[in-house]
Amino acid sequence: MQTVTLNNGVQMPILGLGVLRTNAEETTNAVKTALENGYRLIDTAAGYMNEKAVGAGIKASGVPREEIFLTTKLFVSDTGYERTMAAFERTLRLLDTDYLDLWLIHEPYGDIFGSWRAMTELYHQGKIRAIGVANFHNDRLLDLIMNGTDVVPAVNQYEAHPFYQNEDILQFDREQGVQFEAWSPLASGMKNIFGNSVLQTIADAHQATISQVVLRWLTQREMVVIPKTTHLARMQENLASLTFNLTSDEMKQIQTLDENQTIYTNHRDPAYVKALSGSALTFEE
Repeated sequence: MQTVTLNNGVQMPILGLGVLRTNAEETTNAVKTALENGYRLIDTAAGYMNEKAVGAGIKASGVPREEIFLTTKLFVSDTGYERTMAAFERTLRLLDTDYLDLWLIHEPYGDIFGSWRAMTELYHQGKIRAIGVANFHNDRLLDLIMNGTDVVPAVNQYEAHPFYQNEDILQFDREQGVQFEAWSPLASGMKNIFGNSVLQTIADAHQATISQVVLRWLTQREMVVIPKTTHLARMQENLASLTFNLTSDEMKQIQTLDENQTIYTNHRDPAYVKALSGSALTFEE
């Protein structure tokens, strides 16, 4: 598996499995199947409500824990120093592990500075191999870097696909030494991505699928991707995206598809901030 090197020297697989909106049984089976077939990066979150199922899938796979790069995320209601420390212990218990490879602040809301202090302590204690953020626009990322702790976030996980490419965020992250990780790299199948003529022409030229072309377009620029699937054939298809290269002209053709607009929720929309900040999940136990 190809890897990227984070700003603290940790090696992170460039392609992994995401488990957003999968129930417990699906999650356990998907994680187990993915690990048995060569995946080594698994991405979940407290807010997905399936950390326990992820842990069960890891155990069922028989793959040694040290070979797996396990990522999860801190929910908004758990921000703040004390709540973050408690959330960490809950997450370890649910995942049935004694350390995390990567822990992210899921959204740039709440007491992120208190959370970052707690995460930094856990990082320095060796309980987390790398810490980072998700959905942080350039201003929020720089604020945390300048006014947080001595640790610069290792990763910023952000929406990125052909229709919302976020090149400005990618370049800013790189300038700060932060690894960009693309969530929803296949746009959840929206906007007729699998019927797009530009992508299909490129796929035909490589005897590949549109999914493979899109994933390769991202990973060829050293962006980590975490496509979600519960099907073995799709897992294998996604892994095979690493076996060919796109030409510079093909990369430019895909760049023309950018509409510079999210297909989900705008994470900078005050209404979204208010709604998410006011939500309180009843977490797994």
